[in-house]
Amino acid sequence: MDGVMHVRRADERYRGGDPAAGITTRHAFSFGPHYDPDNLRFGAVIACNEEHLAPGAGFDEHPHSHTEIVTWVIEGELTHRDSTGEETVVRPGDVQRLSAASGVRHVERNAGPEPLVFLQMWLAPLEPGGEPSYEVVRGVADSTPYALPEAGAMLHVRRLAAGERTAVPDAAYVYAHVVRGEVTLDADSLGPGDSARLTGTEGVAAVAGDAPAELLLWEMRGA
Repeated sequence: MDGVMHVRRADERYRGGDPAAGITTRHAFSFGPHYDPDNLRFGAVIACNEEHLAPGAGFDEHPHSHTEIVTWVIEGELTHRDSTGEETVVRPGDVQRLSAASGVRHVERNAGPEPLVFLQMWLAPLEPGGEPSYEVVRGVADSTPYALPEAGAMLHVRRLAAGERTAVPDAAYVYAHVVRGEVTLDADSLGPGDSARLTGTEGVAAVAGDAPAELLLWEMRGA
């Protein structure tokens, strides 16, 4: 394998949220009070938060700006409302994107009866400012990457059968996150919540273990 790969385990994430309010968060990058100057970003990715919300729990209205916010629901249903007038329910298999641009406010809640688990990934835009926008793509297929040109990035969803092999994009930066199952990248075995940061790699493959797996791959261009 050409290039460099760094693996980060799920239990290395910074613990956050508000457990008393039914919110448990695991941060992959420096975030809020968990300041780590050596872990501020990777490529365009500046946050990758795994959120666990109990029924009825959620984040009250709060602001964002100059950030591309992409959400992937793992279990349950996420209710979203924002200051652009959008109000939707996001389910597993959907990709939600909120382009905060010059400024937007939103609310995220678990309005359903079951626990909610979702991954929220923040990417830095190539240019600041602009008008906020929102979209949901329902039922994203493995064969159709989700383009995020505002951040010079592309999201690939890979759902693998047991033992199935798939190519990892050759790119300046690739951020890989295992959603479920076991996946081998190069010689490293990754489980749920584990991630890998690949820089300038070529010819890397991901192979599922003895059970089906789900893998998210951010393909990002260089500076």
